[in-house]
Amino acid sequence: MSAAIVFILFVICLIIAIPVSISLGIASVLPGVFDPSFTVSAKYIIRSMFGGLDSFPLLAVPMFVLSGIVMAKGGISRKLFDVFAYFMGNLTAGMPCAVIVTCLFYGAISGSAPATVAAVGSMTIPILVELGYDKVFSTAIVAVAGGLGVIIPPSIPFIMFGMASGASVSDLFLAGIIPGILIGLLLMVYAIYHCRRYGEDKEKIRAAVLTLRKKGLFCVLKESFFALLSPVIILGCIYSGVASPTEAAVISVFYALIVSLFVYKSIRLQEIWAIAVESIRTFTPILFILAASTAFSRVLTLMQIPQSVSSFILSNFSNPTLILIVVNIFLLLVGMVMDTTPAILILTPILMPVITSIGVDPVHFGVIMVVNLAIGFVTPPIGVNLFVASSLTDVPVMEIAGKAMPMIAFFLGALLLITFVPEITLFFL
Repeated sequence: MSAAIVFILFVICLIIAIPVSISLGIASVLPGVFDPSFTVSAKYIIRSMFGGLDSFPLLAVPMFVLSGIVMAKGGISRKLFDVFAYFMGNLTAGMPCAVIVTCLFYGAISGSAPATVAAVGSMTIPILVELGYDKVFSTAIVAVAGGLGVIIPPSIPFIMFGMASGASVSDLFLAGIIPGILIGLLLMVYAIYHCRRYGEDKEKIRAAVLTLRKKGLFCVLKESFFALLSPVIILGCIYSGVASPTEAAVISVFYALIVSLFVYKSIRLQEIWAIAVESIRTFTPILFILAASTAFSRVLTLMQIPQSVSSFILSNFSNPTLILIVVNIFLLLVGMVMDTTPAILILTPILMPVITSIGVDPVHFGVIMVVNLAIGFVTPPIGVNLFVASSLTDVPVMEIAGKAMPMIAFFLGALLLITFVPEITLFFL
């Protein structure tokens, strides 16, 4: 059976709404069923699935999912927003910029874009609307800024890329810092432009900031201290050598529980069971996708798909710059129709031979891939952030997407800089 037929059948399965994990499993079995000479048995596929789950770095994913949910329930995002609004609120676009910075910080806690949108958006969108900002604009800015959750470390997609490519997860985390900040700054530039063009209700904003400032700087910082400290503890443990990314994920869970239960007292012991159930429901689909995509990627390797794709691209495009543009366009298109986890696990083994042959650092390529797929979070038809944001405000998905387009253009500008200026990514390595 040819590779083209396998991919066509896989796409057909997705179109008729078969879950991604089952579609991957079907595509993994098909070559052995229709081609007796293809020596891949059902036992091999099952072993591959279990082998894909037998990974120490993978343990970080459910831990970061659980930590993010605990902090969302514990109101950590509100504490973060208050401190940034205190300092930035009276500036032009100060409140939208405070939302973007909150997404940056919350992304450094949760490692997930949809979790960032849900936690930050549920709290900040009503505030922005109350202050006179357009509801669609407020929803769109949270949806787009939520994409920073997978670029700023710790990042679940970086863990997945590290597993698929063999690149150091710690190096990937370091490499994501400057690109994440760069994208955040560009989104702030657009927010300032938008607010200057369409105006702001300065009186309402001043009143809101004044209410915060009446508390006093010391009081605001005191209330926000443990929220601000969380990314410092998580990343500090990793880069000081105290803990691996997986161990730091476990530390983040205990830190989130201690802060939410005993410091802010925003959750009760009785709620922990429901939080654990929610985290399991969030992670389990990822687990099935991971198992099936591991088997699928091994079948593709046996069919020599990575070598064929590499040969095709290198024989048709000789210029490294052109190859990178083609790869970026391909990843952008994939990000529009496929979720991040299966896209990374399927495409990394296929594209890595191409990338290494033109001398691109695997860590640099990991950031390029994740930024591309982060854009997919806010582009129809599969843009998860759009659906999460829409569920918070009842604004139609396509309205949010239309308002988000100028911000996505800034995101694309950052992608070009990250792709062709490797120093942005590799500065800390």
